[in-house]
Amino acid sequence: MDAAEIPKEVLRAENRIRKHIRETILEHSPYLSELAGAKVFCKLENLQYTGSFKVRGVMNRLLSMTEDELAQGLITASTGNHGAALAYATNKLGASGIVYVPENASQEKILAIKQLGAEVRYYGDDNAVTEIYARRCAAENGMTYISPYNDPQVIGGQGTIAIELERQLDRIDIVFVSLGGGGLISGIGGYLKSVNPEAVIVGCSPENSQVMIQSVRAGKILDLPSLPTLSDGTAGGIEPGAITFDLCRKLVDDYVTVTEDEIIDSLRLFMKTHHMLIEGAAAVAIASYLKMLERCSGKHVAIVVCGANISLEVLKSIL
Repeated sequence: MDAAEIPKEVLRAENRIRKHIRETILEHSPYLSELAGAKVFCKLENLQYTGSFKVRGVMNRLLSMTEDELAQGLITASTGNHGAALAYATNKLGASGIVYVPENASQEKILAIKQLGAEVRYYGDDNAVTEIYARRCAAENGMTYISPYNDPQVIGGQGTIAIELERQLDRIDIVFVSLGGGGLISGIGGYLKSVNPEAVIVGCSPENSQVMIQSVRAGKILDLPSLPTLSDGTAGGIEPGAITFDLCRKLVDDYVTVTEDEIIDSLRLFMKTHHMLIEGAAAVAIASYLKMLERCSGKHVAIVVCGANISLEVLKSIL
């Protein structure tokens, strides 16, 4: 997939999925704005169905399929949010799905997947390993593998966030987006830059798992280990040959990494000032903004708050 193709796919996704998703609130943040002398707005995907932006991409992928393809069954790999989105979408469309998760996936996210109707199976201890295994299972059983990020329709679905941002803001100078496999930032960046070429797209990752950032710097997809991180939604490796690698190289203007302490501090800060729950991956984007305050001065800034799915045990330890 070339970056030039993204805007068309995003517009197709908008037509397919609009009635199945929420247009999430873009909330002004007085506190974050004052810190930089900027106008800062938070795109609240934590209020999306399933508590995450992931339902956009999955729903677009499934609605792009034939009835026969849906009937043959669906498989994916996920740390939780993508799996929950697949379970939600299959439930809505009358299809069936299997979600493979790493052994260390959040138990609360796994419970959410099961409650939405999908079957959960365990394999491996890293997202990339789980993905490769799930793809093989899909191929061997004549089922369709739904990638969390390495898929044009998934990228297009995530990009519908950018359509909403354009509707909701007259001016967008900088957008902070959490970065794992790159599907979210590719969709947002690809569409926004087609209508606003001057917009700066910032990819935000935890120091403990920055495979895409290091791969972009090396000029090739690297097989790197990931340390434990509160940002489990962005953790893990990148599938060999992922289309998001070249898209990130072309569309992302800057990269920021944040420590686990910075993620925790930002999560607490957002809950205190905005009075709502977010997960670690969402706090990564907020923490990244806090590291770029000087650059954001006088700018119109959007921070994509990508999800709300954090376990009560983790939340308790943070608070």
